[in-house]
Amino acid sequence: MLSSRFITRLLVSTVSVVLFVPHLLAGKNFVKPVAKAAINYPAHDFHRDEKVAIAVDPYDNAEKAKIFSVDFLAHGFLPVFFVVTNDGDQPISLARMEIELTTANHSKLTPVTSEDIYRRLSHPQASTTPKPFPLPRGGVKGAVSQKEMDEVDSAQFAARAVEPHNTQSGFLFFDVGGISSPLAGATMDITGPADAKGRELLFFEIMMDKYLNAPKNP
Repeated sequence: MLSSRFITRLLVSTVSVVLFVPHLLAGKNFVKPVAKAAINYPAHDFHRDEKVAIAVDPYDNAEKAKIFSVDFLAHGFLPVFFVVTNDGDQPISLARMEIELTTANHSKLTPVTSEDIYRRLSHPQASTTPKPFPLPRGGVKGAVSQKEMDEVDSAQFAARAVEPHNTQSGFLFFDVGGISSPLAGATMDITGPADAKGRELLFFEIMMDKYLNAPKNP
């Protein structure tokens, strides 16, 4: 039979764990996903002759987006994991790269800046326009914490080049507020990547339906 002293210690230990775990979760830092080679993502474009592939992996649902502490979806931003793989023997420059997401209704979107995200997080605007993602209950705080700023900065794609036989990755964020289905029928065009001699590569075109129609992991 268990003694009363043992039961008391057990209860104290249990309560301590319950109180400690939320503290750990609240303090967790953002960890960027480990990128696979671009050709391993359903939505990609591979230039076989140039040995360069670019892929996108939208984080368009709550399950995928839980890697963030910032609720980008609720603020009208669509995070897209952007992956560039260079299988060639020379570096590829991304210094002049331009990216445009064209939706099915011909809206042309470019990745937003960190400042754009900070502005939205600091001053969320109420709107009756339908959002593609549900807004959280209870409102949004009117200030951006240092942790949130660090997360935005560390998540964003920032590579200026891709070394031979290497892969660079990061997130692009698109303002899709007011667009009910930003991915269906959309196309992402990427221009500007150049080889080691400065010659621009052929443009990349990625159909978002490749992502939407790909088999989902069980």
